[in-house]
Amino acid sequence: MANLSLAHLRLTPPKILSLGFILLIAAGTLLLYLPAASTGDRISFIDALFMATSATCVTGLAVIDTGTELTVFGQVVLLVLFQFGGLGFITMATLITLVLSKRISLKERLLLQESMNQNSMQGIVKLIRRVLIYSLVIQLSGAILLAARFLIDMPVGKALYYGLFHSVSIFNNAGFDLFGDVHGPFSGLTRYVEDPIVNITSMLLIFLGGIGFIVLSDVVDFPKRKRLTLHSKVVLSSSAALIVIGAAVFFWLELNSTLKPLHAGGKIMASFLQAITPRSGGVTTIEIPLLRESTQFLMILLMFIGAAPGSTGGGIKITTFALLVVTVYARIRGKEDIVMFRHRISKDNVYRAITMTLLSLILVVTATMLLSVTESADFLTVLFEAVSAFGTSGITMGLTPELTTAGKILVIILMFVGRTGPLTLAYAIKPKKNKELYRYPEGNITIG
Repeated sequence: MANLSLAHLRLTPPKILSLGFILLIAAGTLLLYLPAASTGDRISFIDALFMATSATCVTGLAVIDTGTELTVFGQVVLLVLFQFGGLGFITMATLITLVLSKRISLKERLLLQESMNQNSMQGIVKLIRRVLIYSLVIQLSGAILLAARFLIDMPVGKALYYGLFHSVSIFNNAGFDLFGDVHGPFSGLTRYVEDPIVNITSMLLIFLGGIGFIVLSDVVDFPKRKRLTLHSKVVLSSSAALIVIGAAVFFWLELNSTLKPLHAGGKIMASFLQAITPRSGGVTTIEIPLLRESTQFLMILLMFIGAAPGSTGGGIKITTFALLVVTVYARIRGKEDIVMFRHRISKDNVYRAITMTLLSLILVVTATMLLSVTESADFLTVLFEAVSAFGTSGITMGLTPELTTAGKILVIILMFVGRTGPLTLAYAIKPKKNKELYRYPEGNITIG
């Protein structure tokens, strides 16, 4: 009977990934709920669940101040959660397996393929090894650079700890920091708005964590292979375009507002960081509530697009956005084929991009409507919060600490779905696919 029950479970890779994130969140919630995790009274269970979800889903939205209301134990719990959440618990489990020199089974390779958004299992274990090495090297380098800068402001031990925490947080696009008061007027890295070391290091960490490990591996191999894959070309070119356009528009909109007090170099650094960070980074050097509404809406658009597939970021993904843009352009010009870098894109990829975007829009719109009911805030603030949670960006206009219990639950769901992906979640709960034995006659409807 037990064997029959287990047989009916038939856990597919998407289901295992979703369940893995749930178990990781549950473990984090229990640890953060312990008295040892709080500096004062034990935080409420819903707050512990919110913080654990935000860390595991590498979002960065916080209902309590990480730097003052959590002990070092609580902060380390968060660090472990967003390290596992950013790299993927399957990837981290593989690291343990590789360290123990155990063989990776076929089922484990299927899981790795799903977690890394790969189309095949070929070379998947080699890719995972590279992911782990690159991630550790990049995070360690970032920690050294940030710690060296923080040494000017704090003791050695604290500087080293802050450097490590923020490097891991920023690279994994988690967005947690130990500087700001979540209930106060200033937070994040605003005190370093004109500091070149903090700004450049943060931008590089966000960018490297957001382009995806597949692209990162491809770029490292470029000197040897002398070519990039189509996926890498699309990710790098689209990311560069969004960063440059986003920075230019931000600079134009805020030149006589939040950027006005800064010197020329500070204006440029702030514009680029604020253009990069919405795509899942979560750290800011400009106070978001002080921005113009047009700039806040620009950040909403960037947060919705998000980072690259197989990265530490969320959103609908940069490749989805690029494919939609190229599809619209092709249809306007009357082209039948969708072509990117002299490669024809399959219709299945186009349908997947449209499905992903539509599901995401429905989710964000529904959540925004519900949050408008549960929260006492203006529409743009509520929309910003919903998109930030879905895109796992972790940027807020100040609503997160004021969320009601119902609002916290809604945002928790948004963060989870945003990290696991609407399509992955849909595949995880979909029934078994049956082959259709017949097809209906083709019909036409008027469009536009």
